[in-house]
Amino acid sequence: MSLMPLETSQKNMGKGPEPGFYVRIGKRIFDLLIAIPVFIILLPIMIIIGIIIKCDSQGTVIFKQKRAGLYGNPFIIYKFRTMTMGADRGFKLNIDQEKLDEFIFQSEDDGRITGVGAFLRRTSLDELPQLWNVIKGDMSLIGPRPEIFEVVYRYTGYHRQRLNVKPGITGLAQVMGRGELTLGETVEYDLKYIERLSFKEDIWILWRTIGVVFTGQGAR
Repeated sequence: MSLMPLETSQKNMGKGPEPGFYVRIGKRIFDLLIAIPVFIILLPIMIIIGIIIKCDSQGTVIFKQKRAGLYGNPFIIYKFRTMTMGADRGFKLNIDQEKLDEFIFQSEDDGRITGVGAFLRRTSLDELPQLWNVIKGDMSLIGPRPEIFEVVYRYTGYHRQRLNVKPGITGLAQVMGRGELTLGETVEYDLKYIERLSFKEDIWILWRTIGVVFTGQGAR
């Protein structure tokens, strides 16, 4: 199967709503007002997590990976490492283009995940370094989760509409199902979020995220 390069396929990207003040300016201010103090407050906890990861398995503390950001532009995402070192090298996803909407990225029995990594994923603590992505401006607190390019290259014009806003640490899809959702369900929730983008919605999603994380709903 020949995959169209993302750069040349952007002209076919679906059109989203025209950005209002909140999307253009307010959302960035909102992100910084929350991300900076939370990052500072949680820094001691992140240091402790880093020490635990280092003691649990060999390798780096932070996992870095290229992801698709706003309009498909690449950026480096930061996460706490939850897998054995080098587990992603040579790993290929089994994606059926004809059943793209049925694809589920995460697996419950992935043997590459470390003991500490399983706990970090279940509690979403592995996502904390992404606060730095928000501060840098690569991501927002709320938005569609940033996808890997192996999946993005298979997007249709419909799927690419989710790239019309910055990716987020959490989003509507995450509070509605997290790892239990198929790609088609995730995109549907993402497009609903983009369509009605508002400060009120972002506050609601942040509040819902706290409950989802504490209950472990949909975690894998």
